[in-house]
Amino acid sequence: MKLFIAGHNGMVGGALVRRFEREPGVTLVLRGRRELDLANQAAVEAFFAAEKPDVAIIAAAKVGGIHANNTYPAEFLYSNLAVAANSIESAFRNGTKRLLFLGSSCIYPKHAPQPMREDCLLTSELEPTNEAYAIAKIAGLKLCQYYRKQYGVLFHSAMPTNLYGPGDNYHPQNSHVLPALIRRFDEARESAKPEVVAWGSGSPKREFLHVDDLAEACAFLLRQDNPPDWINVGTGTDVTIRELTETVATVTGFKGRITWDATKPDGTPRKLMDVSRLAALGWTARIGLREGIEKAYASFRAEKAAGTLRS
Repeated sequence: MKLFIAGHNGMVGGALVRRFEREPGVTLVLRGRRELDLANQAAVEAFFAAEKPDVAIIAAAKVGGIHANNTYPAEFLYSNLAVAANSIESAFRNGTKRLLFLGSSCIYPKHAPQPMREDCLLTSELEPTNEAYAIAKIAGLKLCQYYRKQYGVLFHSAMPTNLYGPGDNYHPQNSHVLPALIRRFDEARESAKPEVVAWGSGSPKREFLHVDDLAEACAFLLRQDNPPDWINVGTGTDVTIRELTETVATVTGFKGRITWDATKPDGTPRKLMDVSRLAALGWTARIGLREGIEKAYASFRAEKAAGTLRS
């Protein structure tokens, strides 16, 4: 089986490569951004025509934090729409038998009932700060659904919750909460700071999935004869930001105080995925949060030492 992993240099793509390079009978087809611009329709069509992969996993995306999404919404919408449309259409035109498109939990409404079920999609307005990215991911999901409906191809989608792990982005301003905490507490420990100030009250709850668990879920879904058009991938459990912060402090060896700046915003009170459909198929996450943070911190230290840290 020839498997094309789009976005293999990213955190998710890297986990997929680690998972499938040990799968018997699988030949990986990989192209970096300089070799293949997925936003270029002609280039993507030429690639699929030449390689004709049997299976494709679309893990490539233009991603960023709230600031980037708010500042460059046109680029986020256009780039992610182009990647989805070009990949799905070219895969179909060139006989790719199966395609798995990876989305995000941000596709669901801002005020979706908790935990968020797959059927709450498009029932109310999106979170404004990442609306452009979410619209592009919804379009990719719907493209897969309608190509499957109209042409009978097995194109389907997976919607992961908040991800972390090797190859994460640790930028001090633009990273997500867990990698940001890892970097902050590591630097505080190294400089012997007596205190780390955390934002908000610490009461919001979030769900976190190790990226290696996501890769296992993708392998599981690709073995299903009749998977749902889209399905949530998460742990089904969440923790408060306070609990998360204290765990990261412990794992990194920080011995100082943690104080909370309640003048800073908390954000959405809760954002939890309903993973009952995936559990009913027979898959559940294996890596616990404490274990996952320990693995992520070890990767952070190794990447930092090697000078390969994404920051």
